[in-house]
Amino acid sequence: MTAAERGLWLRDAGHRDDLAVFAERAQRLDPAAVVRLRQRPSGLLAAWVATGFDVLASRVVGGRIRPADLSAGADALLRGLAAMTPDGFVDPGFAMDSAWRGVLPPEAGFAHLDDVPARVVLDLAQRGTSLAKQHSGAHGPPTSLLDQDVLNVTAGGQTVGIPMRCVFALTAMGFLPQSPASEDFAPESVGSGEVVRIRLTAAWLRIDARFGSVYRRRGDPAVVLR
Repeated sequence: MTAAERGLWLRDAGHRDDLAVFAERAQRLDPAAVVRLRQRPSGLLAAWVATGFDVLASRVVGGRIRPADLSAGADALLRGLAAMTPDGFVDPGFAMDSAWRGVLPPEAGFAHLDDVPARVVLDLAQRGTSLAKQHSGAHGPPTSLLDQDVLNVTAGGQTVGIPMRCVFALTAMGFLPQSPASEDFAPESVGSGEVVRIRLTAAWLRIDARFGSVYRRRGDPAVVLR
């Protein structure tokens, strides 16, 4: 496939900036991060990244890609976004499709369970970060902390636990509308009416925030990245 046959075309500079923030956050978590892009209907495309918490993160922007499913290094994608042409063309760099491991969640079929105040999520992130600083080793926060359900959401007779992994992934990707100056996850840095939405399928937990979503495989999360 030639360079002219492979690439992405974004609607405008606003969507370029949104995708750049996503790629920057992904690279902050992993300098070798790979971003997967998939075409959606109606001129939308979804960007995906494995966060390192056994949680996937996604953000949707306006644009189109060729082919309809491609993967690129976050560093190369950022260079391409910085050099976007006037017609919106972005060169994503070398194909990295073989570097992406695992399946993606379905686009549809998620049932809405309940909404949770974003301030509750930030409070959990704040407390979790404090614990992680106290107990982290050379490989980061202990698995016991990441796997701990820090919130239980119940609706319609169904209860689902939200693990700290999802809270860390949500905040690390900057999906909540915090003040840029707020790096300590202060709950008051978001409005009191801001919520995150909890959705489920039989196989996936999905948490939607203002600027993106995180997904955690239910059952055996290891299959997400293998």
